[in-house]
Amino acid sequence: MKSTTTTTFDVSAVVAAVSSPSLFSPSPTPAFFPARKLSHLTFPSVPVIDTSFDLITIALILCFFFLSLLSLSFILHLRIKSRHFLKLQNFSLHWTPRFLLVVMLFLWSINELFRLPIFRKSFIFPFLPSLSLSHQTQFCKFHLILSFGLYEPGFLVVLLFLVNISTKKRSPGNLWAIGFVAITCLPLVVALYLAVYVLPGRLYLPPVFYRSSVLLKDENYGSHIVYCTYPLLAIVIFGAFGVVYILVFLANCWKIVAIVINKRLKSRVNVLVGTVVVCLGAQILMLTITAFWVPDDVLYYVFVLVNFASFLTCGAVAEGILVIMPTTDSLKEASDIREEGIDDLDECV
Repeated sequence: MKSTTTTTFDVSAVVAAVSSPSLFSPSPTPAFFPARKLSHLTFPSVPVIDTSFDLITIALILCFFFLSLLSLSFILHLRIKSRHFLKLQNFSLHWTPRFLLVVMLFLWSINELFRLPIFRKSFIFPFLPSLSLSHQTQFCKFHLILSFGLYEPGFLVVLLFLVNISTKKRSPGNLWAIGFVAITCLPLVVALYLAVYVLPGRLYLPPVFYRSSVLLKDENYGSHIVYCTYPLLAIVIFGAFGVVYILVFLANCWKIVAIVINKRLKSRVNVLVGTVVVCLGAQILMLTITAFWVPDDVLYYVFVLVNFASFLTCGAVAEGILVIMPTTDSLKEASDIREEGIDDLDECV
């Protein structure tokens, strides 16, 4: 494996100087983070470690795309079939929050896909103008606000909404789910905007609190790659939301388990609770670790991959338990009713 020198910058501090020819000259450079071994690939200036983890992430996202499309097909199939079978209408009433749940996860995965440096390089999209380093740093900030302020909290709020209505005979209308998402996400978006755009110039804290991107230079190719990172201030905001959410989620699920007799429903709730608590806790922990790390070591990419896989697992389990499984149960029982002439349809959750 061919060795090259990789230098690391805080993008927000040096992006204006990157376009200067002196940056590529053999003159001495400031002290940077330790060098890392790279490998020569057909994709220019993309380290082999980065590409390997990027490819793993892309493979997981493609699998998740398939699961999300499957969930959407189940929702739409049930929605269409409920028009011809009245017994399915009670379950079909909640198709909007289930649809919103899948859409939030789908948008989150798209956002994570374009976070990867390999998707912001001009050789991947030759028909599009390449993003400048300054534009890429702004993209990292925008990605951060969307991910931690809208997509992930929005998914978690809809998840809590679906869990609460699963055992209720009368539940709030579908628009309530959208209202809950707006009420929850708006303060988070504002707080993250302040943390990413406003406070760095007014509140003087160490760079680890504000660093949303890092610039790596490959000396062999003379090119730069912008990596999106997670500033500690944004992690604290999202972590506070995560801790409060876990407590509320546990309290609501405990009430459901206490009143529900159906063993199948209890087991599903227990699996969902365990997945949400473990995955959300693991994500917050991995995010905190990456805030003190710089993407010049393979361990950094391991932590980022675990962070990504944690939330991906939470989303996949939620789609399976709250969308695919109950829809399948409902369609099966509706089919049995039609065949056997039964008048009552047991509630499926």
